[in-house]
Amino acid sequence: MRVYLHYLVWQENPDGFKQRMNQFLDIIEKHNMKVLFVLFDDCWNDEAKLGVQPEPIPCRHNSGWLQCPGGKNVTDTLKFPVYKAYTQDVIKSFNKDKRILLWDLYNEPGNEGHGMETLPLLKKVFEWASEVDHRQPYTSGIWNHTKPINDFLLSNSDVISFHNYANAESMQKEINGLKKHNRPLFCTEYMARTAGSKFETHLPIMKKDKVGAISWGLVAGKTNTIFPWDSKSKKYGEEPPLWFHDIFRIDGTPYDKEEVDFIKTIIKK
Repeated sequence: MRVYLHYLVWQENPDGFKQRMNQFLDIIEKHNMKVLFVLFDDCWNDEAKLGVQPEPIPCRHNSGWLQCPGGKNVTDTLKFPVYKAYTQDVIKSFNKDKRILLWDLYNEPGNEGHGMETLPLLKKVFEWASEVDHRQPYTSGIWNHTKPINDFLLSNSDVISFHNYANAESMQKEINGLKKHNRPLFCTEYMARTAGSKFETHLPIMKKDKVGAISWGLVAGKTNTIFPWDSKSKKYGEEPPLWFHDIFRIDGTPYDKEEVDFIKTIIKK
């Protein structure tokens, strides 16, 4: 399971923050699962605030999702000491925890118009993390074609991770291109049905090429990721004709039983 953190919550109460992380890891362990914690993120809403959060906007994909650090904070070097303390304290506190599979240091660096302005912070995050004695590998996922950022990620990630929401041909082509770096490969985001990214088409490819895989979404909940990305500007009804992400309804029944049967079958082979 891939789980996002935010520096503001750590800054407000570092001990309470890490206590809740540990409680979560206890739950994960009971289900024989591992975690990838994400420390920074350039996706979606850019102004995070502490306290009670707004209710989700109905039918809008990820209406409450927050960047970290977000907005102008990405280039505010005066705040870099806080980001460093956050990065190193969190990793040091769990640097030998076997329940953590990977540290995903920065999700989709450069997204939401940040572009190359994210690169200085991205480099610093890897630098700060590398100063900490740790047993878990580091990564940050390739998600577009920004060459300077991708070159840095390919040179500095212990495990090469990537996002691919396109069709099976695109997935195979990307895997083939990344294999030349001779490091483990992990697709940390995929599966968008209306974009042609599906379990039935993509899992066989990743299984064949020994690529780790985490699909986006499990239960249709307040993130509203059964709706596509364009729901920010396009209106949908209570449920789209074809779910974008997610596997189960709130009551635990599958959105598509045949899809779930397929997943069960392929992971047993």
